[in-house]
Formats: sequence, structure tokens, C-alpha cells
Amino acid sequence: MPKTNTLVKICGLTSEEQALEVAKLGAHAIGIISVEESPRYISAEIKKKIFKTLESLYPGIERVSVVKNCSIDVIIKNFLGNPSETIIQLHGDEDIDYCKKIRKKIPNIGLWKAFRIRTKKDLDNIKPFEDFVDAILLDSWNKETYGGSGEKIKSNYLKNLKFSKPWWLAGGISMEWIDEILNEIKPNGIDISSSIEISPGLKDLKKTEVLINHLKNN
Repeated sequence: MPKTNTLVKICGLTSEEQALEVAKLGAHAIGIISVEESPRYISAEIKKKIFKTLESLYPGIERVSVVKNCSIDVIIKNFLGNPSETIIQLHGDEDIDYCKKIRKKIPNIGLWKAFRIRTKKDLDNIKPFEDFVDAILLDSWNKETYGGSGEKIKSNYLKNLKFSKPWWLAGGISMEWIDEILNEIKPNGIDISSSIEISPGLKDLKKTEVLINHLKNN
């Protein structure tokens, strides 16, 4: 069987030390949460420091700033000068008009849009966004949180999905589910957070290594 070359993003990092360890393990993208109510939130100053270090030592890794229903002006303010992120990930209820505006105001940074999937019908709402974003991220729906819940999207919703842009799968991704994801769902990338954590924002690096190595070898 040919290797899948599935990309992997480790999200919700909160320390420079762990970000560097994850980068060393071979992650393709590292996400930092800029949503204040999240238990994985870190300040713009700490985010800047982590991303600057990654840019210097691992320039090929996507540096993803995750925001939710945030004013575009606040996003720009949190760049603290020149942006150190390569991707803005919209993880809230942002509409197409918002995506157009952020594209216009911040044209040199990639734009990913997350969609919370509760029913199969929710997938129908994605298509209109495809012309205005660089990638799509599917996460599970949870009434308590917009991400990092560890809950899965029902697998039968995800078979034979086709988008005109690359798409990432998030929500409860663990070793137990990984082979089905690779062999049957086949996203372009997977986004992992809570399933490899000791506590919110603190990753179990051994679990992370096992998962990344499994992806590399399949």
C-alpha cells in the first residue's frame, strides 16, 4: 500500500519547549489558541515568541493562530508588528463576508476555516466558502466548546468527501481511529489536540511521537 502522506497538525501548544519537541517529531503544522476562554489560550506575546522561534529553527512548519469570532482589527493588533503566523484559522461562526474582509486586510497569510459538524447536512454549508479560504477543517459539534472537546464526527458523515480545497479532520483523533481515517476517510491532514494531552495545553510527547510515526509509516 502506498504511503498516504497525510499531514499532521498538533494544536493547542502552550510552551516553546513543547512546540520545539513537536516540530522535531515531524509535525507539519503547530497551532496556538488565541481564544481567551479556551483552557489552551496563551497571550499574543507568548504566541509571538513561540512562533518566532519556530520560524527560525523550523521554517517549513505552518504556524497556525486559532481565533474565534474575533474582530479583524484585534487579530492584526495581536500580530504585535509583523505577523509571525503563516495561517489564521477561523474556528467560530465567521461568515463568507468576514472571510472576504480578512482576505483583503491580511492578504499574505493563509486562511483556514473550521466547521463544526453535528449532522450530515452541516457539510452542505461548506461549499460556498471554498472560493474564499485556503483549507477547510472539520471538527465535531459540542454545545460546551468550539474545539478541543475530544469528541468525534460520525465516520459515516466523512466517507467520500470531496472539496476543491485541502481539508483537515479534527475532533477526537486517536490511535484507535487512525487506521480508519487513513484508509477510508482520507483527509489531506489531521488536527490533533486533546487525545494526546496530559492536561489542557500539555502534550504527552510519547503519545505524540507514536501517532506521528504511525502516520509517517502508513
